[in-house]
Amino acid sequence: PLFASSHQLLVWKQATLICCCVSLKQRHDKMAEEARGICVRDVKATAFITAYADHLKNSDKFDLPVWADTIKTGVFKELAPYGDDWYYIRAASIARKVYLRPGIGMGQLQKWYGGSYRRGARTEHFRKAASGVIRSVLIQLQDMKVLELLPSGGRRVTVVGQQDLDRIAGSIARANVEEEDVDADDDDDDDDDDDDDDDVDDVTTKTSFVCALP
Repeated sequence: PLFASSHQLLVWKQATLICCCVSLKQRHDKMAEEARGICVRDVKATAFITAYADHLKNSDKFDLPVWADTIKTGVFKELAPYGDDWYYIRAASIARKVYLRPGIGMGQLQKWYGGSYRRGARTEHFRKAASGVIRSVLIQLQDMKVLELLPSGGRRVTVVGQQDLDRIAGSIARANVEEEDVDADDDDDDDDDDDDDDDVDDVTTKTSFVCALP
């Protein structure tokens, strides 16, 4: 590009150098993240539970119990869950909980999924979640080699299960990065369109001014 003065050339060189440094830093951060690998802790709980629930639903090794449409998840609940996929969602949530807290057992899971038992005008009391639902999920996940029993009690994620869960978390992270890139490209296109509109307005204004001169 042509510059009217050496000062403009210096400013252009500095801006180019800053853009190169920012680009190199972003590439370095992306390479470091890829080298480290994405795990379940790096993605949001809602996104991971939804994705893993779909994975379990499409799996032939994970079956939906016959009582899934009639049972309640706890004594503090009034009705059975409304959603058709609630069992897969609960299984995905339990798998994530065991992943984050190795050695967790039935009692802790019952407390986590428990809630307040409303007794009308009387005082509310905390009640644990139904153990049958949690035990059914744990047994199926153990049969899939996702979880395993510890000698001291409780469950933990196996090596195969950890690879499976991390693979799903990685796919979620890559999808989020692609969405961010698409949004950034759309924003850049909008900015370019705005700049073009401004240039057209400036040319139109100058032309009108020249035509108005005597």
